Amino acid sequence: MQVSEGSTHRRKRVGRGIGSGHGKTATRGHKGNKARGQINPNFEGGQTPLHRRLPQLRGRASHSAHGWKAYHKTAYSLINLNVLEENFEDGSEITPEILKAHGFITDLLDGVKILGTGDVTKKFIVHAHKISASAQEKLQAVGGSITLLEAERR
Repeated sequence: MQVSEGSTHRRKRVGRGIGSGHGKTATRGHKGNKARGQINPNFEGGQTPLHRRLPQLRGRASHSAHGWKAYHKTAYSLINLNVLEENFEDGSEITPEILKAHGFITDLLDGVKILGTGDVTKKFIVHAHKISASAQEKLQAVGGSITLLEAERR
């Protein structure tokens, strides 16, 4: 491989004597912290540093005013009736495992909750951890059945 003249540069070797062109101050200028190599990587030029600008948060979130509820909240994977109507045949048995296998939910979390968005014309045999009142009404109106499963805590 042939390299064009002037296309590559030699490495700048600083602090190697006056004849090198980069001796004496070794490209660092005269005096000061930067010249002496003592600059703190967290120094922000005299402005109040980030760690002092932020408020001091104490304690754990689980013990704060609303933290306990959020910490112990049951999180459900949600799925609407219109998704079931579009993707499953009449008389299908629908379980959380089948929903996950088909890619309708990515994670089971603490369980699956069926929501009532959309209309249902097919009879489904639904196994879920929780179901909304409207979804239950719609499923039972067309003759479908619902089995509630025990929610698993993560």
